[in-house]
Amino acid sequence: QVQLVESGGGLVQAGGSLRLSCAASGSIFSRNTMGWYRQAPGKQREFVASITSYNTPYYADSVKGRFTISRDNAKNTVYLQMNSVKPEDTAVYFCNTFPTRWAWGQGTQVTVSS
Repeated sequence: QVQLVESGGGLVQAGGSLRLSCAASGSIFSRNTMGWYRQAPGKQREFVASITSYNTPYYADSVKGRFTISRDNAKNTVYLQMNSVKPEDTAVYFCNTFPTRWAWGQGTQVTVSS
């Protein structure tokens, strides 16, 4: 059973930056496309970004040009660099495979103040 542990969230002012991390247990990490997702209060969980095993990234239109996804297969970790954050980026951020196959972790809260 793969376990996902997200970290790096916090309170940041609009226009600021945060770097999220997600560590996955297990040795199959490198073969999977990994994704970041987020869920704002009262809304459904939505796709944010993904990165293939060949390091090809894809982004939701809402974060394109501001967020960067990356991975370190040696550390079984995927990252999300968030720049120029906006209040509408406030959400709990999760990682998982893309499409999702593993159990969700606890997520990490990102709060952007205006």
